[in-house]
Amino acid sequence: MESEREDLLVFYSRYLKRCNEHRFDELGEFVADDVNGPTKGLSRYIAGLRAVIEAFPDYQWELQHLLVDGQGLAARLSGTGTHTGPFRGIAATGRVIRTQELVIYRIGDNKIVDCWGDLGSTVRDELTSGSPVTDGASVWTAREPVLL
Repeated sequence: MESEREDLLVFYSRYLKRCNEHRFDELGEFVADDVNGPTKGLSRYIAGLRAVIEAFPDYQWELQHLLVDGQGLAARLSGTGTHTGPFRGIAATGRVIRTQELVIYRIGDNKIVDCWGDLGSTVRDELTSGSPVTDGASVWTAREPVLL
């Protein structure tokens, strides 16, 4: 059982690294073709990530907490990026945004088959929140993620 947990931790670490490298064309290694989530299917899953990166080319995810329960993963992520392109009808603002995201995944056949979370809405909400423009200084202290 502990070996399966360790395998999932390594799997998610590799997946998140690939996302942070913006190598979305390679996500088929981690995500099922018919993944269920805010959208259906791998191509739409990737399109959602690309939409964020097109508007925030420096966007990065940082794992804060990861809970492993059987074949389920719950990840609490913080994200940071500079808004340099249009996003969901909002013109580029030059703002650095910081997001907090909770995503729950179900793994099957060594791939993400279900994903519950909506990065697009999280980013849009941060853009429209009226928070002041930031200078890029991080509000989170870098530390090792908590693995539960």
